[in-house]
Amino acid sequence: MIILVGLFTPKDPQKKKNIEKLKEIKKLVKEKKYVAALKSGTEYLHKVPHHHDLLFTLGGIYYLQKKYKTAITYFERALEIGSYDIEVLLLKAYSHQKLGENKRSIQCCEKIQEINPKNKAVIALLEELNH
Repeated sequence: MIILVGLFTPKDPQKKKNIEKLKEIKKLVKEKKYVAALKSGTEYLHKVPHHHDLLFTLGGIYYLQKKYKTAITYFERALEIGSYDIEVLLLKAYSHQKLGENKRSIQCCEKIQEINPKNKAVIALLEELNH
């Protein structure tokens, strides 16, 4: 019996375009052109509203701009797609910490520890939160 894996999986016709657009946005972030990156990323998000990496990147920009509440909304949307993404959970935990929402920050840390119990950043953050 021959099993044809992937033969009937639809290809994403936009995949190459999505990769290029995300690279363009990340380049703007690297150059610290946050306003341009947000504008481009937000416009692109209307076309691909469930793009995990784009949501994480936009949340990260808002985090860097100290707009933690806005960052959290993007992180939450990214976590709806990839609920076990440690990077997203960690930035969400830091955002809650910056807002003084320690209980929510600890909840993020606990979820990370379920996935990766030895995560050094989480251990350090939990020590900070418990003092």
